[in-house]
Amino acid sequence: MQTVTTAAAARNALNALRPARRIALAPTMGNLHGGHLALIEAAKKSADHVVVSIFVNPTQFGEHEDFAGYPRTPDTDLALLRRHDVDLAFLPPLEELYSPGAPEAEVTMPALDSIHCGQYRPGHFKGVATVVLKLFNIIRPDVAIFGEKDYQQLLLIRGLASSLHLPVEVMGHPTVREQDGLALSSRNHYLTGPERAAAPKLYQCLRRTAAAIRQGARDYEKLRRQALSQLKGHGFRPDYYTICDAGTLKKPLNNRLVILAAAWLGKARLIDNILLQAGADDAAPSSGAGQGRNNTDL
Repeated sequence: MQTVTTAAAARNALNALRPARRIALAPTMGNLHGGHLALIEAAKKSADHVVVSIFVNPTQFGEHEDFAGYPRTPDTDLALLRRHDVDLAFLPPLEELYSPGAPEAEVTMPALDSIHCGQYRPGHFKGVATVVLKLFNIIRPDVAIFGEKDYQQLLLIRGLASSLHLPVEVMGHPTVREQDGLALSSRNHYLTGPERAAAPKLYQCLRRTAAAIRQGARDYEKLRRQALSQLKGHGFRPDYYTICDAGTLKKPLNNRLVILAAAWLGKARLIDNILLQAGADDAAPSSGAGQGRNNTDL
């Protein structure tokens, strides 16, 4: 595995592989877990060479968020990438992607970056879209893999690639979960023992709502209120819980739905979702990690 820290070195390493070889990119913020590793395995199946970027992007953190305390484990991460036969690890320092004192371009997707998570994390998706475009321009992947746990982010990146006619296929990969249903996340380490025991209640709540919809319930506002009450009863502080169109994240227009939720439990902000077709069974939930289910924080 090659490890590089500059855009020029990344381009040089990858230029020799083009155009005959297909390249996949898995963007991460490091502190790698089973969800990230599932992304890597999916990338291997879709391309000849796999690039993993590790960069804790400051522009997607709000003023009072956890940028300074976000877990950084580069040595452990690189050892994992070597064991999983990654071809190139790209670990740029801050100044490689953001020039100090220089004017910076910003990328926005207005239809998506101010709703749901965007409403509670102003500027977050602008930071995500901007850094992802930078990575796409440096790596020039044929395919990029993102976890479906961050569903709003996945739609945003797909929209970015489509709107700007970027020659990259944006693939989603299902959420990897613990045996009790909790979606894997680097921020789970913020949970105390009692909070970790309560954390799976978020996914359980999503599943109850999905089951009610499959059984014919269509009063989505009532279902939303019930879910919020249940989450609060388990000690969560919900930001939002919503049932919306899976393609636009707005008011449902057909039976293809996504239930989105974000809620605080202690210091951890947990997000999760379930995709479903109203009136039909949604995909069977994973019974645990390592079964093709993925969650990653970009």
